[in-house]
Amino acid sequence: MGGDEGLPAGGRRRRRSPAAAPPLDNDDLLSDILLRLPPTPSYLPRVSLVCKRWRRLVSAPAFARSFRARHRRNAPLLGFFTQRERTISFTSTLDPPDRLPSEHFSLDLEEDRCRILSCRHGLVLIHNPMDRQLLVWEPVTGDLSSVALPPEFGGGGSRSLVFQHAAVLRAPSDAGEGHSAPFLVAWVGSDLASTRAFACVYSSQAGAWGNLISTACPYKVPKFPPSTLIGSSLYWLIGPMMAILEFDLDRCFLAVIDAPLNNCDYDVFRHRVMPAEGGGLGFLCLSGCNAQLWMRKLSSDGIAGWVLRRTIELDKLLSLNSEGALLILGLAEEDNMSFLLNGIDVTMVQLGSSQFKKLFRIKNICIYHPFASVYTPGMGICGGHDGAEPLHDT
Repeated sequence: MGGDEGLPAGGRRRRRSPAAAPPLDNDDLLSDILLRLPPTPSYLPRVSLVCKRWRRLVSAPAFARSFRARHRRNAPLLGFFTQRERTISFTSTLDPPDRLPSEHFSLDLEEDRCRILSCRHGLVLIHNPMDRQLLVWEPVTGDLSSVALPPEFGGGGSRSLVFQHAAVLRAPSDAGEGHSAPFLVAWVGSDLASTRAFACVYSSQAGAWGNLISTACPYKVPKFPPSTLIGSSLYWLIGPMMAILEFDLDRCFLAVIDAPLNNCDYDVFRHRVMPAEGGGLGFLCLSGCNAQLWMRKLSSDGIAGWVLRRTIELDKLLSLNSEGALLILGLAEEDNMSFLLNGIDVTMVQLGSSQFKKLFRIKNICIYHPFASVYTPGMGICGGHDGAEPLHDT
């Protein structure tokens, strides 16, 4: 009698639906969760130690590509590159456990005259004048691509152009697919008489240079300081009487803009183009112990001009050496992180928040090329190895 209790009308038992699998038992869902981890270098190696299954997921090439693509636009600042003769060296600016050994990202060049031109979006651009080539290096993956300079460069004759500088960046259509995501190289030069500036863009997707454009320009782009990317435009300081060359990549035009201090000579270690606070074109000038932050804006009459937005008294912020000059060694455009040298002391200063971190002491002055990228498992952190055994199995 009691056996029929609880039966629905008709005497049939309802079939219970099978229990849904726990979310973390689904590889696709778990991978999607792991893709949202912060892109600092130590996170994925730590996750890979949880168990063999997690290690298998985060070590897969497809996951590494997706992780880099997801975080590429907000990649952390890993450190900076410097060059001495034929060797490009990396110095990490992160604290343990995120600090990367310098040997992870080093490159020996074949020619003494090769030099770094640009460092952006996880890519490094190197000029090889002997082979008339630009090298695009992706340190995290090890990819190295060569791009022949535009045919208008060199070769002699009255129509030959003079190479001045170049910049690298990810293509706007970059979806992060594949091991070699598409990139652009922007080249700027001048005519032999230095009366006009010229520019064009190479697309790795098209495998070719675009149309050449030009504008009147009586100055040259200096050899060593890198460009600054703000919005869709690249900017170079030009001299000797200071001005700014703008290359708008979206609208494909060149323009020469007056600098805030256009009545003084350009000094590579005291002046930099930078993003303004809140966006737009900005300018950094070191004057004595002060950092002046300028911004270009439109007046009520629609005329563009420079406004001094803020002055940072660095002598009140940092312990400055009164005997050493204050110099700009590098600028990370993504977060306005500047590398300042005072005497022999190098300090990182976030210009927006005025936060700073003292790094080390140096013997030789050189240009710093800040490197922001997403580091994925495959190489050890802090001298360790990603091949370490997981904590337990599943």
